[in-house]
Amino acid sequence: MTQAIPGAAASPNRRDFIRKAGAVGTAVTFASLGHSGVWAAGSDAPEKEEVKIGFIPLTDCASVVMASVLGFDKKYGVKITPSKEASWPGVRDKLVSGELDMAHVLWGLLYGVHMGTAGPKKDMAILMNLNNNGQAITLSKKLADKGAVDGPSLAKLMASDKREYTFAQTFPTGTHAMWLYYWMASYGINPLKDAKIITVPPPQMVANMRVGNMDGYCVGEPWGHRAIVDGIGINGITTQDIWKDHPEKALGTTADFVKKYPNTSRAVTAAILEAGKWIDASLSNKNKMAETVADKSYVNTSVDVINQRILGRYQNGLGKTWDDPNYMKFYNDGQVNMPYLSDGMWFLTQHKRWGLIKEHPDYLGIAKQINQIDLYRDAATAAKVSAPKEIMRTSKLVDGIVWDGKDPKKYADSFKVHA
Repeated sequence: MTQAIPGAAASPNRRDFIRKAGAVGTAVTFASLGHSGVWAAGSDAPEKEEVKIGFIPLTDCASVVMASVLGFDKKYGVKITPSKEASWPGVRDKLVSGELDMAHVLWGLLYGVHMGTAGPKKDMAILMNLNNNGQAITLSKKLADKGAVDGPSLAKLMASDKREYTFAQTFPTGTHAMWLYYWMASYGINPLKDAKIITVPPPQMVANMRVGNMDGYCVGEPWGHRAIVDGIGINGITTQDIWKDHPEKALGTTADFVKKYPNTSRAVTAAILEAGKWIDASLSNKNKMAETVADKSYVNTSVDVINQRILGRYQNGLGKTWDDPNYMKFYNDGQVNMPYLSDGMWFLTQHKRWGLIKEHPDYLGIAKQINQIDLYRDAATAAKVSAPKEIMRTSKLVDGIVWDGKDPKKYADSFKVHA
């Protein structure tokens, strides 16, 4: 079941944007061949034409990269300049300072900055969800050799073989921390009491596991598969098996940027929407994407480490292989990219669960502040993408508990394992 949340009234610029889109039967005026056209003249023109977008070397930066490489950005009158960043704290600092205009970024990072629980407090904005699924929790080969190959067997080993167990995530309020904590807690492991949790940048995960600095980690691809290819880790669980079609990275910026540059924000969102649609359109497009983002300018790894899981071809490092229909999706017939209010609210419930925030916040009110639903729908119109009518959704997670956003306080307080 879903519940409708009324959106804000359309601004003059938004009305003009929609009116012009309908008047010509398409959202923009451009030359369809070569993407060499410009944005329609008038008040819907991008206020800022060059946009610097930060990204971390991960497979799910692909729609940002491909929007630039394939020229979808030019089609909407903007120029996207992807900026390779070293860590999520670095992305946070550059977003807050304005050094980056936007970023491929963790949902939980944006909510953490907005709430003041992830460093400097600043009002933030999510323009769209970039992808669903496609992350993983990796366990070391040493753990696997002792029988810990999944949640139940890990819990059994940690209970019988007492020592300090170290697990890594990528940012304290981010998606990978929340997937790791949720998964461990589902099997009776309190991640804050029964283990040592450290923060490691995504590209450094494999090297740290190789030298024995951690027993396991949660990170985005290709760094889960890389550990398997290198023979140092095994797949404990994929994040889609924790929450099918979960939100992962967002296109994020500050609330100030959206207020100052609303047309630019819409144009960039439309361009990246179209790039995500292009990626998901065919196997050949996925392979071309993998070849592109594997380059040292972006993810800096071998193509085969990216293209297997982007095609849904999984292996666990212990001889098992399977085809997973719930692999990383960037578009999926328009279902991926809506910045659902309930998705943002979920991260707040987990931040409350783990003591990152002390009191229950206004869950729905904060999600409405951050998630730019109206702007997203306008961008979807421009990109000729069907946007779901619902802005809340229902999901069942690995422990069988259903999340629908209706009673976030009760949900946040319902977990037996918590801070």
